Amino acid sequence: MSEPAVAERKGLGSGSAAIDGVLVVLSIAAVAVPAILIRSTPPIQPAVYSAGQGRQSVAQTPEAPPPPVEPIEYRALEPEDARAFNAKVPFVTGPNPAARPFRFAGDLDNRTRATDCLAAAVLYEAGDDAKGQRAVAQVVLNRLRHPAFPKSVCGVVFQGSERTTGCQFTFTCDGALARAYPQAYWDRARKVAAAALAGNVFAPVGYATHYHTDWVVPYWQSSLDKIAAVDTHLFFRWAGWWGTPGAFRRVVGTVEPRIEQLGPYSAAHKLPEVLAVEQEAGVLTGSFAPAALPHPSSDDPVTFLVPLDTLTPDKWPAFAQATCGERTRCKFLGWRDPAAVPARAGLAWEPAALNAMSFSYLRDRGAGVEKQLWNCQLVSRPASSCMRRAIPAPPPAAPATNIRSDLPPLTGIRRSGDTAPAPGPSAE
Repeated sequence: MSEPAVAERKGLGSGSAAIDGVLVVLSIAAVAVPAILIRSTPPIQPAVYSAGQGRQSVAQTPEAPPPPVEPIEYRALEPEDARAFNAKVPFVTGPNPAARPFRFAGDLDNRTRATDCLAAAVLYEAGDDAKGQRAVAQVVLNRLRHPAFPKSVCGVVFQGSERTTGCQFTFTCDGALARAYPQAYWDRARKVAAAALAGNVFAPVGYATHYHTDWVVPYWQSSLDKIAAVDTHLFFRWAGWWGTPGAFRRVVGTVEPRIEQLGPYSAAHKLPEVLAVEQEAGVLTGSFAPAALPHPSSDDPVTFLVPLDTLTPDKWPAFAQATCGERTRCKFLGWRDPAAVPARAGLAWEPAALNAMSFSYLRDRGAGVEKQLWNCQLVSRPASSCMRRAIPAPPPAAPATNIRSDLPPLTGIRRSGDTAPAPGPSAE
């Protein structure tokens, strides 16, 4: 082989080695550079939604406390002025994702109470309107999964109901529950509630936690993002991180409290002692002929003064409920001795009448009251079901027997014309 050929082979060999070195370097870089990029990429920030009209929601970190739940207070505006004001509030721009499906995990008793509470909310807030009911149900479940609200369905719906102001759903504290809807309305509302608790989602309201009708303006409205309208209701979510899907991942409870206000509409919410008495008595309100039911007192249309001498005690609760019927308020006061029945309702609270009373059934659905009380001196019942006895008036004081008649009369200011008292005996 000639020298030029050998030299050429040597040159090729040197070039091949150089190329191989470059390829090795490139291979190493192909692995190392992405790793460097991954380590140096800044963390993904939570989504931020635009609040409209140039106002941008400020992202919050999940570690920040949830925003306070403010009571419902309204601006002093006439309905038409409120509608005009609400029409000028823009909807936010950006995404409005649908909420994730929710599925209640409690047992049958707790599911029944949750269904009742949710049905009450959708019925009394939206009436007999399926679309509005689904929207209200979604807001309740959104609140349930948000850490700013109670952990039970009934807790969310009846939050603040113990106060005359400050409740979150006005029907729970304004006496609206005294307005009884037909059973068919309740049946439809319970179907909507049951579907929502089984995973049904009403997507248009997204993750809304607040809403109001378009003829009022709550004070909290200006701090929230307006995201949807369903008929005459406007729906809002919190601005910043607390209004994003990541904020709605709180683990909820599976135990639902009894709500006494719902006792008249559902046995699941009646107190155990009331249920025990009803079951023992076998409450069958239709077993009494209407003609046999007593009439209300002449001075109070919701009070019944009833002799009970023809009925055994186990029939008294059924007779009381049949007498009260569907009345929102009712006082059934019964005496086993017909001679003890007072002539008027105003006399029923006198001590003698109270002490002789044998049984009472009191109902006030607006206040969530429904209870039966017994004269436990006549009928054995648990202490919690016993009447309080009236305190008898003290006997008249006996006449004084230590008055001396030999002392001079007491004298006070002498008036003109009075004779001066005779001087008493001298102290000497």
